[in-house]
Amino acid sequence: METILLSSSEPDLAKAASFISGGEIVGIPTETVYGLGADATDPEAVRKVFAAKGRPADNPLIVHLADFSQAKDYTTSIPELAKVLAERFCPGPLTMVLPKNDRIPMVTSGGLDTVGIRVPSHPVMHRIIELSGTVIAAPSANTSGYPSPTAASHVMRDMNGKIAAVVDGGESKFGVESTVISFDDDHTARILRPGCVTREMLLEVCRDVVIDKAILSEVAAGEKVSSPGMKYKHYSPKAHIIMVEASAEDFRSFADEHCSDGTYFLLYTGDEEDFPYKYMTYGRTSEEQAHYLFSRLRELDEAGAERVYVRAPSSEGVGLAVYNRLIRAAGFEVIRI
Repeated sequence: METILLSSSEPDLAKAASFISGGEIVGIPTETVYGLGADATDPEAVRKVFAAKGRPADNPLIVHLADFSQAKDYTTSIPELAKVLAERFCPGPLTMVLPKNDRIPMVTSGGLDTVGIRVPSHPVMHRIIELSGTVIAAPSANTSGYPSPTAASHVMRDMNGKIAAVVDGGESKFGVESTVISFDDDHTARILRPGCVTREMLLEVCRDVVIDKAILSEVAAGEKVSSPGMKYKHYSPKAHIIMVEASAEDFRSFADEHCSDGTYFLLYTGDEEDFPYKYMTYGRTSEEQAHYLFSRLRELDEAGAERVYVRAPSSEGVGLAVYNRLIRAAGFEVIRI
């Protein structure tokens, strides 16, 4: 199969939508990362997504809607809190896990009786959903376990020859996947995967917001999970990633002792002055680090890095999303100074 690169013109979006409605797979831009889009109601199309990614079948997919009003057509019930959150955060980078109905196949939900529902804000993704006439399952458009794609070129590199097309909609705005939540009760949301909708933002609407323990710790091999990104090693380049929790000064001293051929250091922007070893920077603020993280992990592979020590981000606000992605990329290998 030859993978074609499409623009974001209306004729090309119509072509992308026709591929999806015809059971094929298309790489699509969203405001978070690029997604691998398929008709969420078509089991055979969804199986093609799992095959293209090499994704474990028990890792559920998120279903993308054109409008939250469609959620009632694919779920058995919607909590009042979900409706309030939808008014505040949809469209946007928030996924809500709800009980599914039979219109969502079990292969889409990873064998669960729930489904993650999201309304993306990216105009290209939104238009493709409308033109396709269906709802779209769209996990990140990368080889499973590798850093998520934030540009069309990343998708072409991972998926060329495996899918029908890739739509170039420019660089992803946020750079990390959506926040995924479930509901413990009528007033409490549980964050299953952190993103750019933070706990602090959710607390403006919810009485309480719980951080699931799986965000910062490893899930047992046989345990079922309700959200993508909770299980397995994720987001990891070929290089061996090691997180280092340290101040800028302590990280510099650590680098002095751990520099070697093939070793790179991933620094905060602003920490690189007079840094004598091979390095890249990934942003000054948590928002910048979210935006640049996956691109930098891919660039480190291109540079030939064998081992990368990363100065760990903050675990507050958006920083929690960056920390979560990095700790999984590192296989939970963290050095604390």
